[in-house]
Amino acid sequence: MIRTRRFGDDRGWFTETYSENKFAALGIDGRFVQDNHSRSAAVGTIRGIHFQSPPHGQGKLVRCVRGRIVDYAVDLRRGSPTYGRHLAAELTAEGGEQLFVPIGFGHAFVTLEPNTEVVYKVTDVYAPACDGGVIWNDPDIGIDWPLPASGPVLSGKDQTLPTLAGFESPFDYDGVPMPAELALIEI
Repeated sequence: MIRTRRFGDDRGWFTETYSENKFAALGIDGRFVQDNHSRSAAVGTIRGIHFQSPPHGQGKLVRCVRGRIVDYAVDLRRGSPTYGRHLAAELTAEGGEQLFVPIGFGHAFVTLEPNTEVVYKVTDVYAPACDGGVIWNDPDIGIDWPLPASGPVLSGKDQTLPTLAGFESPFDYDGVPMPAELALIEI
């Protein structure tokens, strides 16, 4: 989790959301090649659990620019001691928090407010042949989604993704363990 400093005055505020040097000092040294922006109209919209497999694996730097989300990273690296476990963080437009999701992790989020917008930088271009995912409600992952009484809003694709048990991971464990919890780093 990363929060960049905001400099404010009577006009509002300014922040530098990405600096190659500052992020490299944190160990995030992948080259970002594409920016994505999504808008979700309804509260309870779930996008994910998505990834891109090699050779077009994507690391993602995610932030919410309107509304609020709970953002999830799911360890999908075979051989990892935390395979199938997830971390979650609330990202808000007001707070300016960002989450870096490395290659080898599935990514998902759920919207907590209507008309929520999320932007994210990725380290490789979209490659349809490498697009993949795991079903959002997999009991082996066990995400406790904060959903409205009406339930989730899902795409057709996200309703038919495989379970973790029926999934053969294209990612190998790189020896870097997933932390037990997220720490917020301010830069």
